Amino acid sequence: MSKDIREILKNEVENTERLSTNHRQRFQQKLMDELHEKPSTKKSYQWLFIAASIMLLVSIGVKFYPTNTIEPAIKEIPEEYRNKISLGSISPELKTVEDYYVNTINYELSQLELTSANKELFDGYLTKIGELTKEYKSLTKELNTKGVNDDTINALIGNLQLRLQLLKRMQKQLQEFKNPTQNDIQTI
Repeated sequence: MSKDIREILKNEVENTERLSTNHRQRFQQKLMDELHEKPSTKKSYQWLFIAASIMLLVSIGVKFYPTNTIEPAIKEIPEEYRNKISLGSISPELKTVEDYYVNTINYELSQLELTSANKELFDGYLTKIGELTKEYKSLTKELNTKGVNDDTINALIGNLQLRLQLLKRMQKQLQEFKNPTQNDIQTI
């Protein structure tokens, strides 16, 4: 069963065709064509990427371009309030102080309960607070006419503090009026 390889190869070589004479030249030509293949004519879309990038930058620029929106807002403000200086317009710190006191005063006023029993006490304190509010407005006018100075600023802050103290004192007296202690009952 075993055959000699030499015999098999001899039989095979005799049966095979001979290579053509220009086989080597054709092989080299195909090899050269494959190695030096010219680039194909693929369509380049790189210009689309550049155009899209430019459009993106332009749209972002238009979105965030500073516009003069402050001027129309000033035109809507009545003339009498345009150049008015207040405590909050002098500096951010003073605005914080003014906002704190005004918000606290408004909160304290909202927490007060008016009843027929405490109406007289309530009216007395509100009259004093009203006078302080008028004084605050006159100090603001003085700030606008004479200009910014430390005395006026201190007077404005003191006015706000005094109004807050009055409200706290009124709240304390209303609590005492509402819940009298043992000493108050004995004195009555």
